[in-house]
Amino acid sequence: MRNKILIFIVCCLSFGQLHAQSIKDIVKSNRGSFEKTNFKIDGIPAFILAPKNALPGNPWIWNARFPEWHTQIDSILLEKGFHVAYINTDGMLGSAKAMMIWDKFYDYLTKQKSFSTRPALEGVSRGGLFVYGWAKRNPSKVSFIYGEGPVCDFNSWPGGKGKGFGSKEEWKSLKEQYGFANDEQAKAYPDQPKDNLEGLAGFHVPILHAIGLTDSIVPNEENTFLLVNNYILLGGQATVVPMPVENPGSHGHHYDIENPKAIADIIYEYAANPKPFLPSENFIHPYGNLDHVLSRIQNKQDVTVAFLGGSITNMYGWRQKTCRYLTELFPDTKFKFINAGVPSLGSLPHAFRMQNELLELGRVDLMFIESAVNDYVNHTPETQQRRALEGVIRHAYKSNPMMDMVVMAFVDEFKLDDYKAGKIPFEVALHESLSKYYHVPFINLADEVNERIKNKEFTWEYDFKNLHPSPFGQEVYFNSIKTLLRNDLLKSGPAQKMPVVLPKPIEKLDYENGHFIPLENASGRNGFVINPSWHPTDKAGTREGYVDVPMLVGEKPGACFELAFQGTAMGISIAGGPDAGKINYSIDGKEQTPIDLFFEPHSAYLHLPQYILLADGLISKKHVLKVTIREDHNQHSKGNAMRIVHLFEN
Repeated sequence: MRNKILIFIVCCLSFGQLHAQSIKDIVKSNRGSFEKTNFKIDGIPAFILAPKNALPGNPWIWNARFPEWHTQIDSILLEKGFHVAYINTDGMLGSAKAMMIWDKFYDYLTKQKSFSTRPALEGVSRGGLFVYGWAKRNPSKVSFIYGEGPVCDFNSWPGGKGKGFGSKEEWKSLKEQYGFANDEQAKAYPDQPKDNLEGLAGFHVPILHAIGLTDSIVPNEENTFLLVNNYILLGGQATVVPMPVENPGSHGHHYDIENPKAIADIIYEYAANPKPFLPSENFIHPYGNLDHVLSRIQNKQDVTVAFLGGSITNMYGWRQKTCRYLTELFPDTKFKFINAGVPSLGSLPHAFRMQNELLELGRVDLMFIESAVNDYVNHTPETQQRRALEGVIRHAYKSNPMMDMVVMAFVDEFKLDDYKAGKIPFEVALHESLSKYYHVPFINLADEVNERIKNKEFTWEYDFKNLHPSPFGQEVYFNSIKTLLRNDLLKSGPAQKMPVVLPKPIEKLDYENGHFIPLENASGRNGFVINPSWHPTDKAGTREGYVDVPMLVGEKPGACFELAFQGTAMGISIAGGPDAGKINYSIDGKEQTPIDLFFEPHSAYLHLPQYILLADGLISKKHVLKVTIREDHNQHSKGNAMRIVHLFEN
């Protein structure tokens, strides 16, 4: 949906006064109207307060901390048909350990008890660490956030690094819970409740904070005001309600909630019947599992996770969130993460670069693969896509038969157009068919975005933005990846691990043996030299890995070289910038179609990485490539340059 005009309201909802009640008070005043159930999740005490007449869909409010403090709002919501839920992670101060327990609590209530999948969260004081920690990890699962003097930066409380008193004892405990070695690490923590609210704002989750204006324990200037300001600037909807009746001796941190009914009514409006989001499971196809990784985790072995993709993989978003989630989910496992995402590259480059740029770095246990967006944008022919993506999968399994993979198909505008026309995009269909054939889990994120837009959960223009997802879009991707990881890695019982036995290839000429050829192998160089660390002299941009690296460079017409190679396919990886030229080339003396190395419009301002397949479908024997720079060049180019980053063959 299009963002609404969002308003920061500071007002007093004063229509009478109710003083604090305890759980015992609620029990006494509402005897017979609800039932309290005590239980445990992984040994952690929890309880549910169930209304006498539950509303359809079982809406609930999740109390993070101090469940016996200011229970008027909970009591009113109980009377209206809400459940109230609480799990005692009190001493964990919103740490990753607490968040993992919260995930299990949420799964239990939503899957076992059929509670609403989008509860309201209630964070009193330090409860702010819990509600915002969990909400930012799960923005699609929250309907509303209510805070009472919530801690929004633990450097304020319990750190006491600003205007507030702080608490030395709790500060010490917090550092232990978060694994900080010292104060400096704690101060530098980049994900306070007030930070990184983009995903939450993208899901349009309203927040309301009740505060004491003279609070000197959790000072507003260091907490609520910072968070609310950050949230509003991101388009979030925020309301702040000051409470003027402060309890004596509480330093403004304890106060009476004036008109709790008004606040309860607001929570009811958003949380009683929140629009359900489509389940992520709808778009996860478990053609295989992650048992190899699970086995390593169960046996306390280290795990290497690699990410092979383009700019959407390389940019900040789902990848970092996935890394963080795995380390939080399995804190006793030593993880190594490899970012093999390079902007502009799709399946063809992946097939030829993965040996040198990924597999030679060491054993890979889990690999995330995506190329659907760039394969379309780069106009990669369908046959090359088939051979390349199958080659990636087969090459990976040949390097480690105990590897697990997750294949994903990201979305772009063109795929949405296909879905609207009733067609499954070719790239998506190919990703899925190969996943099914090789028994690899597949996440169809392109279909997910399309279906969620159809379900009116968000829009492309105002929420997802473009094929490089907004922070909101990154949350959509991560939520489904997280769901797959939870489904596969939290299974009970020992994992069954068997080496992968590769079936016959679908494409006999797939690129499963792709690798780089040393630039020095280019012979008969006339006008071509190897620059050991090329960088541009113009102002055009570069891509990481395509600057300050060795390149085989020719810049004048007539420059040429030869290369002997052996295999079924051969090509070049170049940086095609503003002065890129044209080339003639031949294979075994047979002239091929000339190639323009200037790629419009990007070459005009970027030394664009491009993988160009010069020969394919050859007989596997010795061949000779000859390349010559032509006299002419593209009308928009400034020169005749050819800069080769890699020579490659299959």
